[in-house]
Amino acid sequence: MAIPAQDVAKKFDGVASTYDFLTGLNPGYGDHVAESARRMRLGAKPRILDLCCGTGTSTAAIRAAYPDAEIVGLDISAGMLERARNKKGLNATFVHGDGMDPGAHVQGPFDGILMAYGIRNMPDKDVALANVLPLLKPGGVIAFHEYSVADSKWSTAVWNTVCWTIIIPGGVITAPGSDIYTYLRRSVIDFDGVAAFEARLQRHGFVDVRTEPMAGWQRGILHTFLARRAEEAEA
Repeated sequence: MAIPAQDVAKKFDGVASTYDFLTGLNPGYGDHVAESARRMRLGAKPRILDLCCGTGTSTAAIRAAYPDAEIVGLDISAGMLERARNKKGLNATFVHGDGMDPGAHVQGPFDGILMAYGIRNMPDKDVALANVLPLLKPGGVIAFHEYSVADSKWSTAVWNTVCWTIIIPGGVITAPGSDIYTYLRRSVIDFDGVAAFEARLQRHGFVDVRTEPMAGWQRGILHTFLARRAEEAEA
């Protein structure tokens, strides 16, 4: 069940100081985001929006993949953004704003948009996608780095096992009193399956929609959903 964006922001504000520590326990967390960034296959000096940038892990992945990029990071959590701004070497502009309507906070167009672990937290995914598409230049690429387990009972079982044995207990230790990690477990369970999300992207005008898997234990759980905005001649 979707919750208001401001409530999500408060949840993330409350765990911002320990969030990197807990995600760092996930093998390949940063490498997987970097893989999704590389999969956009942008040019040498692209302008990229890091949508729902959090503490800047995804920003660092973009910077590593595209050293000469102009990067704008946007997030609704002021606490997470503070962590991102304090990290060295990111060389990005960080903006406090709602991912449901990023165009109200940042100026397009962008050659590429990376949204890591963000779309499933949008209170209305259809509105969010409708607002994101105009920020891409014609032919621009978007990558949704996201969990999706609805198509597989095995993937759902693995996800639940990892959450209940590692993520949620870790959250109890690092962020006592917060329910953010139980919320995140449920947000993955409730999110679209792969085919359903691909169809959702197509309904909102994205073209060349495809999904690439991640290797390792997260195969079938974590995905790179890729799409682009049509060129003017295709529209």
